[in-house]
Order: sequence, then structure tokens, then C-alpha cells
Amino acid sequence: MGDILVIGSMNVDMTVRVKELPKAGETILAQSMSYGLGGKGANQAFAAARLGGRVRMLGCVGDDDFGRKQLQALSGEGVDVSGINVDQTVATGSAFICVEENGGNCIVVNQGANLSCDEGYLSRQKEMILESDIVLVQMEIPREALYQAIEEASLAGKRVILNPAPAPEYIPDGIYRKLDYLTPNETELMRLSGGKEDLTGCTEYEEALKAGTQKLLDKGVKTIIVTMGDKGCGVFKKGYTAYYPAKSVKAVDTTAAGDCFNGAFAAALAEGMAEADAVEFAICASAIAVTRCGAQESLPLRSEVTALAAAAREAV
Repeated sequence: MGDILVIGSMNVDMTVRVKELPKAGETILAQSMSYGLGGKGANQAFAAARLGGRVRMLGCVGDDDFGRKQLQALSGEGVDVSGINVDQTVATGSAFICVEENGGNCIVVNQGANLSCDEGYLSRQKEMILESDIVLVQMEIPREALYQAIEEASLAGKRVILNPAPAPEYIPDGIYRKLDYLTPNETELMRLSGGKEDLTGCTEYEEALKAGTQKLLDKGVKTIIVTMGDKGCGVFKKGYTAYYPAKSVKAVDTTAAGDCFNGAFAAALAEGMAEADAVEFAICASAIAVTRCGAQESLPLRSEVTALAAAAREAV
């Protein structure tokens, strides 16, 4: 089994549940409010470890209760947190999440201590990159530090997975060439490729996806996996496209669904699964996550994913 290094954000999540997401300028009343642990990096590390991966994590938290709880939760799942920095000068990052009744959400993030996950910090932790087999990163830490980590991982021959969330409008072309996997959702893909960002009701949906992925494949990405919610996901390479259907479940909260997918996919690759099997494994994991509320508390056990995958095979 290979070693997974997750580099990314760690947050406290403040979640309010509402009937519908508010429109611009609208004030609405929440049905409930809760606190939990999140951050794309922490969620992905948590998911990968819970599903059997050997995981280390690099990132930064504040010297506060939320930071301590995050470290405790990750280490409780077997994540090696020895390289995580505890910043004495700033609070742990925070995310404000609004979830509507159909499971959709919108999220605003205050980076806090995540901004301390900078080039200097990652340079001091370079040995962890060299000792890993798979490096999984997202975009809630400073960009230059992120790009530095990708460069070093690629140079050392590691498999690099970039989950481009939140997606910027631009990633340097040289970075695309260092990626083994890019894992955007539809909106992130369209933003990165300069296409129409909202594909809801698009009559040329597949054509839009293929056009967007082709632009990024031309920049040097080896494989693009587009997560598409209840439509499943698509795997795109030069000269190759495959679609994988979603599992039929009742979604109550899509928070951390993408993080679950990425963590599960990394865990599956690390234990030697073929790419197609790893995608199916990740789809099953994220299908379970959306049936539960919250971020890390929604992430499934290995036994649950195995059971859903077996049931899906029998139903075919």
C-alpha cells in the first residue's frame, strides 16, 4: 500500500439549515445551526484514512479549541498530524455553510491559519513530500505554496491529484503538466477552461464537458475526473472518455461530497486498485456521504462503501 500525503486546509464549519438558499439581498430564518470540523484538506485526509489509507497531513491550525479538536479528530482516524503547524498568532480557519432542504449548499470560507500554510512552511516539510507516493492537494491554501508542492511532488515522481476547489480563473500552464489527476466539478471545470459556468439545463451538456476538458488536457493534464453530482462522474483523457453513473440515494447534505470522493479515490489508488475500480469506489463513498449531514461526520466507513459497491454490482 502506498502512502498518501494530503496538503490543505483545516476549518471549523458553522452550518445553518434553511428551506432554500437566500437570494441576493434577502434575509431568511434558519431552521437550525451546528458546528463541526471541516476544511477540504482535513476532510480529504479524514476520508482517505477512514477508508483504509495510510495518510499524513500538512496544514495549519490556530492555537485554539477548534484547532485542537481538528488534530484530535484526524489523529483519531489514524492520520499522521506530526507535521501540522499550530499558529500562535491567528485563529483556525472557518467556513460558513448554508444548506437547503434538497441538500444543495453555498459556502463562504475565512482562511485564518490556513494562510500560514505558505512556501516557507512547506519547504521545511519537504521530506514528507519525498516520502509519499500520492500527493493530494486543493486550493484553500496560498497558491504559490500549493504550486511549489505540486512542482516538488512531480519532480520526485509522485502521483499528484489536484482538486481545484475553490477554482481560480487561472492556473499556470506549467502546473497542469505536473498533474496526474485533476478533479473538478462541472462549475470548476468551466471556470478553469473559460466556458459557461452554469450548465443547468444545458442542451449540449456532454459537448460542453468535452470542450472544457479538452482545453485542459491540451495543457498537459494526464487525466481529468469531473464530478457531476447526481449524474455521476466523467473520466477524460486524450482520446478517451468514460462516464460512471451515480448511485441512487436521497441526498440531504452535499457538504464534503467532493472531498469524500477525492479522499476515497486517493485511498483506492494507494492500495493498488485499477483506475476504473477506484472511481467506482469513490462514487460509492460520496453517495453515502450525501445521505448524512455535516462534513467529517458524514464520511463513511470502509465496510459501508464495500457493502454499497457489492449491492450495486448485484443490481446490474
